[in-house]
Amino acid sequence: MKAGELRKKYPVFIYKGYEHKIKNNDLVMSFDFAVGDIKFRPKIVVKNVSLAHIKRVGDSGMDTLVFHMGLAEMPSYWKATASPKIIVEAGSLTKAQISWWHDLFIQGMGEYFYKNKIDFRSKNFLTIEAKKSTSTFLTIVRKVSKKQHRTLIPIGGGKDAIVTYEILKQAKQNITPFILNPTATQKALIKKMGEGNALVVQKTIDPKLLELNRKGYLNGHTPFSAYLAFLSTFVATLFDYTYIAVSNERSSNEGNVRYLGYEINHQYSKSWEFERKFRAYSKKHLVKNIEYVSFLRPLYELQIAKLFSAYPKYFSVFLSCNEAHKTNSGKTQSTGKWCGACPKCLFVFAGIYPFIETKTLVKIFGKNLFADASLIQLMEELTGERGFKPFECVGTAQESLTAFYLSLQKTHPPLPPLLRHFRQHIAKKHEILPKQSKTILSAWNKHHALPPHLEKTLARMLQ
Repeated sequence: MKAGELRKKYPVFIYKGYEHKIKNNDLVMSFDFAVGDIKFRPKIVVKNVSLAHIKRVGDSGMDTLVFHMGLAEMPSYWKATASPKIIVEAGSLTKAQISWWHDLFIQGMGEYFYKNKIDFRSKNFLTIEAKKSTSTFLTIVRKVSKKQHRTLIPIGGGKDAIVTYEILKQAKQNITPFILNPTATQKALIKKMGEGNALVVQKTIDPKLLELNRKGYLNGHTPFSAYLAFLSTFVATLFDYTYIAVSNERSSNEGNVRYLGYEINHQYSKSWEFERKFRAYSKKHLVKNIEYVSFLRPLYELQIAKLFSAYPKYFSVFLSCNEAHKTNSGKTQSTGKWCGACPKCLFVFAGIYPFIETKTLVKIFGKNLFADASLIQLMEELTGERGFKPFECVGTAQESLTAFYLSLQKTHPPLPPLLRHFRQHIAKKHEILPKQSKTILSAWNKHHALPPHLEKTLARMLQ
């Protein structure tokens, strides 16, 4: 179905309400959305929550947090119809808050607009209204002593969160992993970490959304890291943590392509721009004294890959291939393995290749990706030689050039097809690569929000 047709048929998307309760020692939240005659009711379950946790946050605090989780859920369901108007009946929003959420929709859904050929530039493309509500949402202020400072670390499946965890653990910080919808990979990582106290949240997608996807309603990328920011803040508040150390790096600041005069960034909600905006929003409307920071913000992906190479115990279990988790709207089972054919696989392979033994890397991926000539086009896209940077969580074009250059320097003849092509057709165009490789591996971005003690911890690891 086309966007114009759906927008006419479904002019209004409504966030009707939310509920939360303790059930079997878990906190169960549900949200009510409606678009036309379609009803959605997604759920979130936070495991092992006691009445004491709820009492510490307070009734108004819980309403603030749960209401915002519903707001964070909206893009995933709104995208099915791209309705011109969103009405928030579940609670009140100020004009400034409405502007903040409108900005997140426009910037965070850029890839979705691009792939669905949607023109989002008109003034009335999307309006957000909040009806008057009896609910009063108060910013939470907690009393936290310095001795109680604890850090929550969201764990996905890739190398970045592993690096964050290991560095903070080595620095003897008080840390706890946090997992959303645990996969076999995440469980294996937690086991390797030797952690038995990970905090767990289960998020359930309403099956109706998957059904609509199969019927041809609109689908596409949503700002998941923004959702994770609100969820991790919720969890940190509930369980009394001071810091949330996510693992977004400086590479995420680079966009992918220009569309209708705007830069489209697949990683917008991982960028420094979003982090700044979220920190300001959170302190004003959620919790004043929780620090949401990206521990790896000063670093490029390539620097993180070098740090990751020091932790071989994770080589057999880490997994950051997005194809490995796809279910095609519920039609297939996820593979749980590196696909070896997507931009993410190739970028991670090239980024780690210079720092670990080739036979070890081949064992991780199941093959030598540099030997697969069918990936030459992907290499050209990653390095800026063709089209635009793929819509994946990959490094900048300059980083990709550096990764392939360093891989070339490491490899003895005969060269595999990708490195041979890189040497013959790409490297000679970039005479600055030797100097650039040194610069990227030693670079430090000063534009970040790390607390001083965390900044010193990270800086020591790069020396």
